Amino acid sequence: MSDASSRMAQDVALLRRYEPLLRFTAGEAFYPLDPEDYVRRCSLWVKRPGREPQQLVAKGALELEDLAQARKDVFGAVHYLDYAQALPTRQRAQATVRFRRQLRKRFQAGPGRLARVGYVSRFIDALFTLVLLLRGRLPGGAAAAAHTAYTCTPGAEKRSYCSRVVREDDWLVLQYWFFYAYNNWRSGFFGANDHEADWEMVSIYLARDGEGEGKSWQPEWVAYAAHDFGGDDLRRHWEDPELERIDGHPVVYPAAGSHASYFTRGEYLTEIELPLLRPLSRLAQALGAFWHGLLRQYRVPDELEAARAVGPAAGDIKAEGVHGAVQQAGRVFRVPFVDYARGDGLSIGPGGEEAWSPPRMLSPTPPWARDYRGLWGLYARDPFAGEDAPAGPRFARDGSLRRAWQDPVGWAGLDKVVPRTERLARARRQRVVVAGRRDRLHDELRAQDDQLEALSIEAEAMRGRPHLLSTWQAHRARIDALAEELAGGYARLAVEQSLLEALDGHLARLEQGEALPYRAHLRRPLRPAPETALRLDRWAELWAAISIGLAMITFVAIWFALPDFRMAGLVAAVSVFVFIEAGFRGRLTRLVTRLTLTLAVAASLVLLYEFFWQVVIVAVLLTGGYIMWENLRELWV
Repeated sequence: MSDASSRMAQDVALLRRYEPLLRFTAGEAFYPLDPEDYVRRCSLWVKRPGREPQQLVAKGALELEDLAQARKDVFGAVHYLDYAQALPTRQRAQATVRFRRQLRKRFQAGPGRLARVGYVSRFIDALFTLVLLLRGRLPGGAAAAAHTAYTCTPGAEKRSYCSRVVREDDWLVLQYWFFYAYNNWRSGFFGANDHEADWEMVSIYLARDGEGEGKSWQPEWVAYAAHDFGGDDLRRHWEDPELERIDGHPVVYPAAGSHASYFTRGEYLTEIELPLLRPLSRLAQALGAFWHGLLRQYRVPDELEAARAVGPAAGDIKAEGVHGAVQQAGRVFRVPFVDYARGDGLSIGPGGEEAWSPPRMLSPTPPWARDYRGLWGLYARDPFAGEDAPAGPRFARDGSLRRAWQDPVGWAGLDKVVPRTERLARARRQRVVVAGRRDRLHDELRAQDDQLEALSIEAEAMRGRPHLLSTWQAHRARIDALAEELAGGYARLAVEQSLLEALDGHLARLEQGEALPYRAHLRRPLRPAPETALRLDRWAELWAAISIGLAMITFVAIWFALPDFRMAGLVAAVSVFVFIEAGFRGRLTRLVTRLTLTLAVAASLVLLYEFFWQVVIVAVLLTGGYIMWENLRELWV
């Protein structure tokens, strides 16, 4: 067996050893399938600017390898696949009714998503609903047509995934790419979007265990892809209790429709920012930075309350408070949606109801994954791209490389993490570096001390000699500058010494075999809504559903029905809506407190405006009396 064949066999064995177990939500209609079976039912199209779409390859004549063919085109041209060709109107309507009826038998939405957020987010959600009617989106019945095509696709009953093994730095990365024929998050589960085709991914990061010939690869971290998130919060340590494992296989909870992957079963409130509202979001964050940073108005934001529940290892809550509050300020301009990752449906993988077929290898990268930069489904011409199909596993929609493919270690935030078995050796090397840096800095400071002493002696010798005034002044300037530089140098030396002591303590803990905290990297982890948050009153859900529309109707009615009392009527209406909302959300006490403080500040400002000079005179008199008292008290002591 050749070296390449042996390496391939080892990679496949590792992939099968750790392949994930996927637990879907009841009501899920699309499961991972082989992309080759999907492509064989597709036609290939191109949309050029200012022209109608043109079919390049008809349905039934397209093979996976055909996607690798170079197709040069004009700037702005978009190549895409069409999987679910439009059914006749009557058949599409019948398929849609039948598909939705089947879905509703298996899936019931949880407590209203709008009841979990405030007025601003609900208003943004209303705008999103209106914008969705005006922007590019998949035609009605597309989900039902896709499901009809999916059930008729040969090989759809096989549960397949694509896989890739990447050796990067000290890590061996096992990537599991799951391809879905359709994402019906919006039409099936009240989410943000629908689109043909969907690529999702799970990565397992293995590190060397031991040294010499007997060393082997052992799993250390796992990262699950979820929407467009990236970085530290996507990964968990292999020993983290939040990571569920069965016989060494990580358990994944794909969200219904969106197929975003989660570590824990539950319902996840996901907020999506619209591009049009990003300036408002940045303004809100700037105001939050001013309020919580400059004015020191600290509070623990909602997302850090969830982090507090995972224990002190999740990070310093106080240190993250201001940053988290600033982020929270920008979140009010996002649209709330719920990802249902309940895990009560079909399970696929080791120990599940159905097993995986042998993987389709993506390493080395096959030509279709390497060269086809087009979309894997319908191009809906959505200006926000949410309804457009994604590109392949290697590319983003704009044709650029996905970071999860190009830099899988950095995508999960592991580019700054040392594997467990390497930590002691790396820490020792780093201590040598820091000790050398400290010693060099110490030697430099000693030399500068000698120079400063020499300059001081020369300056002292020039005293009483008027003809050396300019030279003495230059020496004094150099002495002052060097003294200031030395003060900064000794401050750096103190930092280096403290760092060296910290490294010594870190080394001692590593040598004793103490495990490092493996949740310290988490800042805003994705967490399911707690059970208490899901037990919402039905009246609260009803109010959340009608509040924005009712407010709009009420404001219009006041504007036209009470022309002489518009301002008073609007203030009264806003007050009523705010009090009702606070009552449903259990925040009446907080509302009354804030209202009291606001009225007190307003009253103080009014009094200051009306009696400004009287206040100034009293303040001056009191200040003068206090100063005299302090000075006289000093004489009496």
